[in-house]
Amino acid sequence: MSELKSRRLATVRGFFVQAVCLVLAALAVSCSAAASKNGISNTAEVTNTAENSSETTKPKAAAIEITAGGPADTVRAFYKLLREKKFRDALFLTNLRPAIESLSDSELNDFALDFEAIAGLIPAELQINGEIVSGDSATVTALLPNDETGKDELQQIKLKKNGETWTIITVDDEAEKRIKAEGKQYFYNLRVETHENEASSMMERIAKAEVAFSLQNDNVCGDLPTLIQGGLLPADAGSSASTGYNYTITLSADKHRYFANAVPAEYGRTGRRSFLLEIDEKGLPHISSKDLKGEPIKK
Repeated sequence: MSELKSRRLATVRGFFVQAVCLVLAALAVSCSAAASKNGISNTAEVTNTAENSSETTKPKAAAIEITAGGPADTVRAFYKLLREKKFRDALFLTNLRPAIESLSDSELNDFALDFEAIAGLIPAELQINGEIVSGDSATVTALLPNDETGKDELQQIKLKKNGETWTIITVDDEAEKRIKAEGKQYFYNLRVETHENEASSMMERIAKAEVAFSLQNDNVCGDLPTLIQGGLLPADAGSSASTGYNYTITLSADKHRYFANAVPAEYGRTGRRSFLLEIDEKGLPHISSKDLKGEPIKK
């Protein structure tokens, strides 16, 4: 996987670990087949297995029988809709619905790049291996690719029952309260938070890259293009496309010192805080941040 794609997916995970928690790293928690077996409670109602199911149909890619409208069927529909890029319909099947239903089509399109990065990784045929139902709670086990390794792994999806329908749990109770309070601003706020965290992490990477470069070049510091070309920084450090920030490195006249700025590509939309990386007299890096309406901290 390319560095650009990895970081774009990292941005997506940033949303979904906190907000959507879906598909590859957040909605599904990796587990082994043994762990799946150990997770079955003696008091749980285990349904839709090949041995004890009735009045069901068996899709080609499923390892179990799936009942229409049941937890496994909800999971299958969710991933199918994501793969078809019907993102609103897919997210309506999750407890993120309050954050989605008030978004207009144009507003939802603001997140198209993030959603599409995930949609392209969903297998054409989802293999569902198990379903455990206990009262109004359920766990569905499916074979999904790990976005970091690219290998298929058994992963668990949690659901809860609302009336006659099942809802995929993507956030905890605290986050649900936040969603209800913020509505459609939830995703926008999370995008800002995620990009700001990415910017802070990138500044740390720049500090490490400068150390490595100076050790190889007689204590001379490198500018941003040089560090990227040398493989010390990812290519997307030179673009705001996936990080939402623009980065610059300013060298001293003798190139033995530097400072770096990170500013939001679109203030209020991709970030609010500006970041500054400076080196003190002892040669130690320090990162600070301020809300300067999109202006750099140091010029």
